[in-house]
Amino acid sequence: MLPYYYTVKQEGQDEIIIQKSRFIGYVRRVETEEEALAFIQEIKKKHHDATHNCSCYMIGEHDQIQKANDDGEPSGTAGVPMLEVLKKQNLKDTAVVVTRYFGGIKLGAGGLIRAYGNTTSQAIKTTGIVKRVLMQGFSVTVDYGLLGKLENVLRQSDHILETINYLENVEFVVYVEVDEADNFNDWIVDLTNGQATIQLIDQKYVEIDVESTSE
Repeated sequence: MLPYYYTVKQEGQDEIIIQKSRFIGYVRRVETEEEALAFIQEIKKKHHDATHNCSCYMIGEHDQIQKANDDGEPSGTAGVPMLEVLKKQNLKDTAVVVTRYFGGIKLGAGGLIRAYGNTTSQAIKTTGIVKRVLMQGFSVTVDYGLLGKLENVLRQSDHILETINYLENVEFVVYVEVDEADNFNDWIVDLTNGQATIQLIDQKYVEIDVESTSE
């Protein structure tokens, strides 16, 4: 599993008008090619009367699946520029459809490349980008005498305090970046003078909002 990667929030859209043509960008997070194809078909059905519904997607931990479709626009002027935006922003598990309603003015190859690229960038910016960071979960159990001290320190740290369970003893469920796991373990031992019971639990990705770069 990657220590971190970038992807889009679940779904979003935006649109721009260029030389009377209407370009509508749709973005969705997808984890399989089947999900990407279903999304593309959904938008095509929604805009069955559009001049073009161009698409691209990039899926997989190592971007194993990359596809681009010009949907009738001149070859290389739509899907590929859209895919290039995903690559430039290092986005994984992302699908984009740009719907065009032709406004009567031809844009030329260069104009189309800019239009589809800019629409993709704008739609991604509106949707939002997240950094998914792989975190190691810890269960830290202490007696009630250490509750206040440990809670205060954890809340002021960079770690994620997910829950506190008030049982016979107090259990803190904390998520820590994977490469900080050993340091966290030592830190808790020092903080509690060895009086904490520390157990590894699951690993999961935690999402952090980041700024999108525009084209």
